[in-house]
Amino acid sequence: MVSMSTAQGEHRHPEHVVVIASGGLDSTVLAYWLAARHSRLTLLSFDYGQRHRIELDHAAEIARLLDSPHRIIDLTSLGALLTGCALTDTSVAVPDGHYTDESMAATVVPNRNAIMLDIAVSVASAVRADAVAFGAHAGDHAIYPDCRPEFVERFARSVQAANEGLLVSDFQVLAPFLTLSKTDVVRLGEALEVPFARTWSCYRGQDVHCGTCGTCTERREAFRGNDIVDPTVYRAA
Repeated sequence: MVSMSTAQGEHRHPEHVVVIASGGLDSTVLAYWLAARHSRLTLLSFDYGQRHRIELDHAAEIARLLDSPHRIIDLTSLGALLTGCALTDTSVAVPDGHYTDESMAATVVPNRNAIMLDIAVSVASAVRADAVAFGAHAGDHAIYPDCRPEFVERFARSVQAANEGLLVSDFQVLAPFLTLSKTDVVRLGEALEVPFARTWSCYRGQDVHCGTCGTCTERREAFRGNDIVDPTVYRAA
């Protein structure tokens, strides 16, 4: 079993967590992990004009299964300004391959996690939650700067400075999977009986997973690495 990580190290277990929920595998395992430890959850999703907006339907389904409140934040006007990114600009092709490939830089949405976490902190303050959480894992570090440990540490410090006197005591920014691989996350999800078939990873956002983009490639390898049956339907065999 993994131990939780925060910017400050080992944590006090949270009572109420605002979870950034994309409908993907990592955030869903995170939500189930917290629920198994009896945290009350509020799931927060973001519509930023992503081409794989289908993920929001999956996030709503996960919230229903967990019997947790779910809110979708409309950031489409912001997403329209983020040209040059394969996830928000349809003129940019979604690359195939692994996350370690240089081509995956095309999938970086500038400052995405920082924006989402800032909004999540505001919501947490309003509902008096004592933590926010997101599902960044070690496989994200190479491509996404706002999935790295140094980002989480510095963000947590900025939260305290920007919200002095406004947050509950011992407020935490949680990123428990920072040192885990995708394979580790899938193994944890299997133990928690996460409904993997209800999650969405593919960046192309079609009716089924493409099977070849970076997120699909990583997803397939994580199931194979655990010798777990992958319930995902892929367009490419």
